Amino acid sequence: MSELTQQILQASPQARVTLSVDEIKSQEAVWILTDEDGCVMLTTDDEDGIPVWPSEALAKLWATDEWEACKPLQLSLSDWMKKWVPGMMGDALVVMVCPVPAEEGEVMMPDEFAELLLD
Repeated sequence: MSELTQQILQASPQARVTLSVDEIKSQEAVWILTDEDGCVMLTTDDEDGIPVWPSEALAKLWATDEWEACKPLQLSLSDWMKKWVPGMMGDALVVMVCPVPAEEGEVMMPDEFAELLLD
């Protein structure tokens, strides 16, 4: 297990956002999970959203139980910003940043997450 994965698994949801944003910017890539129906979406309270991770390894950690058939998919940071952020805004979806087993990720609006990635 990489040092980043260990750090993220031990971090609070807010700290996972910071670690994730730094890694996504460094790698210029966002990871999502997909299945035969497309992108995996999660629902919390009243919000539907797309979980994202800074690495394939972290995305795979989430792909257990009902999600075990899901496969990680790497999106370029450029595609994320140009296609996914506007699409999610138009569909009223949120971003769930780096959920880990037994813990939800920090929920934020796609434009808020994009601003962090541009800082």
